[in-house]
Amino acid sequence: MKRRAGRTVVIGAGLAGLSAAVHLAAAGREVVVVEARDEPGGCCAVASLGSHHFDVGPSVLTMPGLLAETFAAAGEDMDSWLPLRRLDPSYRLSYADGSHLDVVPEREAMAEHVRALCGPAEATRYLRYRDLLERMFREEWPAFIDADMTRLRSLARPLALARLASMGGFRRLDRLAAAHLTDERLIRAHTFQALYAGMSPQRALGIYAVIAHMDTVGGVYFPRSGGMHAVPAALAALLEKLQVPILYGTRAVQVTTGGTGVTGVRLDSGEHLPATHAVMAGDRYTARSILPRAAADWRLMRPRFSPSCLVLHIALDRRPPGQAHHTLHFGRAWESTFEALERGRPQPDPSILLTCPDDDQPKLSALEPAPNLAGADWRQLRPRLEERLLGRLEELGYGDLSSRPRLVLDPPAWQRLGHTAGTPFALDHRFTQTAWFRPSGAAPRVPGLHFAGMHTAPGVGVPPVLVSGRLAAHRILKETP
Repeated sequence: MKRRAGRTVVIGAGLAGLSAAVHLAAAGREVVVVEARDEPGGCCAVASLGSHHFDVGPSVLTMPGLLAETFAAAGEDMDSWLPLRRLDPSYRLSYADGSHLDVVPEREAMAEHVRALCGPAEATRYLRYRDLLERMFREEWPAFIDADMTRLRSLARPLALARLASMGGFRRLDRLAAAHLTDERLIRAHTFQALYAGMSPQRALGIYAVIAHMDTVGGVYFPRSGGMHAVPAALAALLEKLQVPILYGTRAVQVTTGGTGVTGVRLDSGEHLPATHAVMAGDRYTARSILPRAAADWRLMRPRFSPSCLVLHIALDRRPPGQAHHTLHFGRAWESTFEALERGRPQPDPSILLTCPDDDQPKLSALEPAPNLAGADWRQLRPRLEERLLGRLEELGYGDLSSRPRLVLDPPAWQRLGHTAGTPFALDHRFTQTAWFRPSGAAPRVPGLHFAGMHTAPGVGVPPVLVSGRLAAHRILKETP
């Protein structure tokens, strides 16, 4: 049903909400953004510890072209607003046997790294697998990632599904990789990314190999200054130029509706913002309290949330020499660690992701996958896991960091930051929470109400949430003349 074009209120100034607002404003629509915090960013936030500032959200930025497209929609060049640099290496993968693999996006350079670590035969197999990932990505992106899953025609993709099936997209991810690669270290290098989707490599579908493609082939990027928080800060500055008001420190308490659908958004100040459209770009599960009953989605009746993580943000006196920006230290165990996590228990031998930005504030962030709040007693777990993680860092050669100032984020802290179940990774990506089975990006019984962010399609991660914001904006533009 066509609705008249009026104001759109975007609830949440995270990456999804900012993306939606930019695309709407660039099309000439009136937009107001409501943000409960005092700055933009949402999950892509920053926290301070003395003079040190830590990114407490995503640390891996891939597919910068999506950000460039967002700026281009408003006629702007991203490099003028948000200069990025490509990390070299994208990751350093460090194995328990003392070997390591630097991941770089260039085809021949990466093949040479694989050849040096695993031998020429495995390098040949790697190049074939890389080509497979490229074909899978080209098939998945237009059909299932950069696609509006609220439309009925999105349900009929038989040719794309058949092609993905023929490539092994519906096998388990670990089996898909093992069918093409033989060196366990290389298999881990192309399957650990399943955790970004909230799944183990043993349970994730092969279609999620595209995450490995984004990381290992597309490259990993980082803002030249300001850390990851520079991304939402730049988008918010763009909205300011587009004369879009962002109401910071303001909480939406009710999306109001009438006979024609959305009529506005009521704020905690008591003010009512009249609107014909609203975009809910926050935690979908906790947002139920401000939405009309008709917006209930059956796909949220039995949500399955991703595991969480324990993160230590540590202030250093100097940057470790020769340290890569991202280093993944694999534990000796593999399958058993995921089995423990799926049962709501800490991993016995976790792999640890270290982020050590090259800036004027030496710091180190250590992330360990951990159970979320469902069934885990974090009052007892936190001190034990925090001590273990500090001990592991010392064993890895980073020295005794126990006396260094640190900021700790565990599942209770994530919950205080507004993440349901204490996980910043939202709903996991099992088959029944993927694509059109993920909570809908539009409320079919509430005209004018749309959703963006991790809890709707395409899902978790910086590229998917940017896409979700653009898809919400485009639906609104199509709905109104």
